[in-house]
Amino acid sequence: MGDGALTAYLVSVAALLGVVIGSFLNVVVWRVPRGESVVHPPSACPGCGHRIGPRDNIPIVSWLALGGRCRHCRCPIAVRYPLVEGGTGVAFALVALRLGPSWALPAYLYLAAIGIALALIDLDVHRLPDAIVLPSYPVAVALLAVASAGTGDWPALLRAGVGGAGLWAFYLLLKLVYPAGMGLGDVKLAGLIGGYLAWLGWGSLVVGAFGAFLLGGVYAVGLLLTRRARRGTGIPFGPWMLAGAAVGIGVGEPLWRGYLGLLG
Repeated sequence: MGDGALTAYLVSVAALLGVVIGSFLNVVVWRVPRGESVVHPPSACPGCGHRIGPRDNIPIVSWLALGGRCRHCRCPIAVRYPLVEGGTGVAFALVALRLGPSWALPAYLYLAAIGIALALIDLDVHRLPDAIVLPSYPVAVALLAVASAGTGDWPALLRAGVGGAGLWAFYLLLKLVYPAGMGLGDVKLAGLIGGYLAWLGWGSLVVGAFGAFLLGGVYAVGLLLTRRARRGTGIPFGPWMLAGAAVGIGVGEPLWRGYLGLLG
């Protein structure tokens, strides 16, 4: 199998895996903020309480086949469910396309999964649950350590530690200087994001960190201009931290090299 065919196969498998994971993320996004188990009880229709059977739980396909309604009570099923499943599939495919068949791929697929869940939860309840963020630290360390062992690039793991601590400290400073503008959840997430970005390179870290404030700022200005928010309105920043991280992972290194080239 040639390199192009291998990449296409990997991207396809990652996309299918993402769709399946996306179905589970819908459960996570709904239950974790409410302190409920993500494994028990089984999923059920919120309208009639009827347990959702296997044939009605196929990602995207079941929603389309049922016309977006419960089989038993015809209660509408939010379009968000297939959108999350499809969006996770796209995210996984892009990560696979960016990293290829590498030791680092599992680590960044994991980040994509929890990133989608955290972004949606923050949009819903303006909170980044410790139940997701804190366990992700040891998972990230383990997966990135495996990636460094597989590639022999141990300096990348050290860089990840320094980068994660540095971005965490920066967000903590922002929190102390202006408590109303930054939540503790953002500070905790910053260390995790910083580690992932720095493992790829300093350029990814700088671009990803800056991208969060740029994208969040553009969004805030847009809300002000359309009068959908006022000065002082609380805006969840977690989604923009994760969007900035996506930019840093995707194009951080070439953007940083280009910027340094302009300076030089």
